[in-house]
Amino acid sequence: MNTFGRIFRVSMLGESHGECVGVLIDGVPAGIPLSPADFDGDLERRRSGARGTTPRKESDVPQIRSGVFEGKATGAPVLIVFANTDTDSAAYERLRTTPRPGHADFVALKKFGGFSDYRGGGHFSGRLTAGIVAAGVVAKKVIAPAVADAKLVEAGGSGDVAAAVEMAMNEGDSVGGVVECRVNGLPAGLGEPFFDSAESLLAHAIFAIPAIKGIEFGAGFAGSRMRGSELSDDIIDVDGRTRTNHEGGINAGITNGNEVLLKVAVKPTSSIKKGRQTVDMATGQHAEIRVEGRHDACIALRVPVVVEAVAAIVFADLLLLEQKVPRVARRG
Repeated sequence: MNTFGRIFRVSMLGESHGECVGVLIDGVPAGIPLSPADFDGDLERRRSGARGTTPRKESDVPQIRSGVFEGKATGAPVLIVFANTDTDSAAYERLRTTPRPGHADFVALKKFGGFSDYRGGGHFSGRLTAGIVAAGVVAKKVIAPAVADAKLVEAGGSGDVAAAVEMAMNEGDSVGGVVECRVNGLPAGLGEPFFDSAESLLAHAIFAIPAIKGIEFGAGFAGSRMRGSELSDDIIDVDGRTRTNHEGGINAGITNGNEVLLKVAVKPTSSIKKGRQTVDMATGQHAEIRVEGRHDACIALRVPVVVEAVAAIVFADLLLLEQKVPRVARRG
């Protein structure tokens, strides 16, 4: 349910307007240096404040509650929590019976019988990605010297991200985007046939990020319009280096030593000021809903670091399975 991974296991916890959100990470190699300051850079990239993001301001100071002693991972599970301090639940009270189109409100009501926390999306909120990013910081230490790097390359169908976001805000609407992620420095041989292939695991974990609606590797869908002679990557040395990378660094679900390349589609947030149609669950009557509160005009602006984190989490687990990294960090 809320857990992913075999050795490097990540378990999510918390709700958007609850006391906290966080993550429990098992399988962290003992001896890895870990301090609250290590999380600053990636958490800052996820934090709101930029034009087009929610006005909600959380300090997101990581509280490391277990698994670290004298600045090093002990080998025990690492628990990291983030307090929710800037919550405003008033706007959600009237949504108890009028689910927002495109959100988890209706499906959560049906799945959990009305017992789930509806405030701010509850356990389905993008707020929980703070825990994913935190786990990614640890995972990046595990996969080093391999590096994951992601960036937003398109918003609202345009390469001019700022202009697309500004237009959506002026119209009381929202836009989605495309995030590109590249992972370099991985060895060949990561991935397990059939259901735990590198692509399968990446897709599984990526789709756990709220608002993700699509993923492609290498040439992706464009590859279906190419000939086999065009798509296949010529091998040019004994290390498996290829002349092109249309396959995205993965063959038969297993990394081939080249750059792993994937792109992710992020949908426009469904929380917009424009009126939408819904049904009052208490009366069965049609109703118009205008979503109030604090929301992102382009949630994709904050997604790249989350995609990076997920890629690092997947490859940390695969490297540990393959025994490519030690379970106990070297001293010195």
